[in-house]
Amino acid sequence: MYSPSRKDFIALTLSDQHSRSYNNGKHRRQSCWRKWKQLSRLQRSLILFLLALLLIFGLLFYPSFSEQWGGMSDKAVREDWDEDWERGLKPVPPGVNPVAGPAGDPAVGLAGVAVGPELDPGLGLAAAPGLIPEVIPEPRRPKVPSIPKPPAKKRPFPNKRGPPSLQKERNVSDSLVKPAEKVPVEKAEEKEGEKPLVSWRGAMIEADEATEPPPSAHEKDAPVPVNPEDTAPLAPVSVKPVDRLEMVREAFRHAWKGYKEFAWGHDELKPVSKSYGEWFGLGLTIIDALDTMWILGLKEEFEEARKWVETELSFSKNVDVNLFESTIRILGGLLSTYHLTGDEMFLEKAKDIGLRLMPAFKTPSKIPFSDVNIGKGTAHPPRWTSDSTLAEVTSVQLEFRELSRLTQDPQYQEVVNEVMRLVHKLPGKHDGLVPMFINTNSGQFTHKGVFTLGARADSYYEYLLKQWIQGGKTEPDLLEDYLEAIEGVKKHLLRTSGPRKLTFVGELNHNRFNPKMDHLVCFLPGTLALGAHNGLPEDHMELALQLMETCHQMYIQMETGLSPEIAHFNLQPYDGRDVDVKPADRHNLLRPETVESLFYLYRFTKDAKYRDWGWDILESFNKYTRVPSGGYTSISNVRDPVNPGPRDKMESFFLGETLKYFYLLFSDDLELLSLDKYVFNTEAHPLPIWQLPPV
Repeated sequence: MYSPSRKDFIALTLSDQHSRSYNNGKHRRQSCWRKWKQLSRLQRSLILFLLALLLIFGLLFYPSFSEQWGGMSDKAVREDWDEDWERGLKPVPPGVNPVAGPAGDPAVGLAGVAVGPELDPGLGLAAAPGLIPEVIPEPRRPKVPSIPKPPAKKRPFPNKRGPPSLQKERNVSDSLVKPAEKVPVEKAEEKEGEKPLVSWRGAMIEADEATEPPPSAHEKDAPVPVNPEDTAPLAPVSVKPVDRLEMVREAFRHAWKGYKEFAWGHDELKPVSKSYGEWFGLGLTIIDALDTMWILGLKEEFEEARKWVETELSFSKNVDVNLFESTIRILGGLLSTYHLTGDEMFLEKAKDIGLRLMPAFKTPSKIPFSDVNIGKGTAHPPRWTSDSTLAEVTSVQLEFRELSRLTQDPQYQEVVNEVMRLVHKLPGKHDGLVPMFINTNSGQFTHKGVFTLGARADSYYEYLLKQWIQGGKTEPDLLEDYLEAIEGVKKHLLRTSGPRKLTFVGELNHNRFNPKMDHLVCFLPGTLALGAHNGLPEDHMELALQLMETCHQMYIQMETGLSPEIAHFNLQPYDGRDVDVKPADRHNLLRPETVESLFYLYRFTKDAKYRDWGWDILESFNKYTRVPSGGYTSISNVRDPVNPGPRDKMESFFLGETLKYFYLLFSDDLELLSLDKYVFNTEAHPLPIWQLPPV
């Protein structure tokens, strides 16, 4: 018969105790549940409410309690640290390993302590007997007062609109260079002796030492490390203002570097692919940039460009060129450079291209064809139409008129003046506004009923005023057409947006208003201000100021701080964004029109805000369009600062216009290309205002 052993007895006893304990616990739980059920609904609700209230208060006050206890702990650690300093022995900070070695060994830190992988970082000095080297006597050091933590700041919303300069507190002058935020960001390899690069998809932005800015908002929040040996009181940091003119020169040199290395002698640089693009095969970028280099004082760059023009530039090529583009860029650039330098070589080149463009005017209507073969001496309209755009045929007058004055050959001025006479009396205008197309056979407007100050019509209005100024204000038909057109703009195209009441210029399509405004229209504030400066109605200046604000908003309401090519304005009176941008219109081509108008407004008002607005734009160009190997690229999406999408093209007007207007905007020399002595063509090439002989 089985007799239980002592072990079995103990096991049975424990099992019985466990069973009784389990049953007692179950009984107690059931008893608690019965008591809970016996409570009234009101009592149960009150208990649950109090528990919830305690939980909420606990969550609310937990951070302050933890900070208080953490602060007490930190204070105690600092006091211990200071006491050790008094004794002449530095304690080992967390993460620093004591290593054996002779005192004064270069591999060993102060007090014989060095960082090394030899020991467990968790060990202190006492935990490793025999490894504490001899303490080097050091001069007595004062206690370093503990630095209180800065108050916590609210983090800004990551999707805050506007350029980076508007997304942080601006305690430092706007004239300081701001940092390029490391947004997108693949880590670029850093080679010895090279600058670190911050990359975004498709292109890379250079962390340029010359443009190193003050710390960002987040960096300002970080506590500043203090050297214990530094007992002198902290002095205020003096920040040297950035030389904005030098920054423009640096931007030009950077763009020129890319062009010279990858596209020399060709029309345009493709900075991302490090190649070039051809349009006419005439070195457009070199010719467009000649007078900019002269104005910026870039003598070395100018001399190498001049040498190319003298020895390499030839117009005897079997190539079709656009009359308008070759006139404003090539003829205008050569004439302007001749006036600035007095170098006859540039005038001879201007005569050559001017004569080769003349076949464009041999049409039945005297309205020129859009395209000319400068080698064959023939001209023709585009393949798809017999029309020319109005801007093309009415924005070549300044250059051809000046060529006649310099050569004493009237043929150039006669052909372009005839175009203006025809347009002046042509039916189809709408209170001074003109359609966008004109037929080269009939000489009549086509596509009537569509009126815009944007593409295909913009510079018609600009050249009405500028021809009148160029000719010494002696041609009343030009002034009449200009004044009537501005009244037509105010009557039919001017509106205000709903949210912020921004004044903008829309379009009219068969009596239907479209709140669409091209960036090209931002030439208008400058043109209106120029007219007011020359004695035209004062309300022109008032309108110029309003439109300048709108063009500024087209930049700062975009996440990259750069304007889209086309904006649509919100007419609804509710809080929201004034500027809406359709996906197909979000590109930026490095256009100059807003900077151009900022230059005019600053010259006439001396209001420094226009310089600050221009500086913000230049910074945004440097941040989102600068390519480190050289050059600047147009981008596809001004609404996406993480991936703006480089389009791999630097138009010649970036050097010919945009950077030139930046320089003139920032210059304190108001006699530099005085607006009482020069008139700028639509490619920013200055031509002299004619000084008429006294009557």
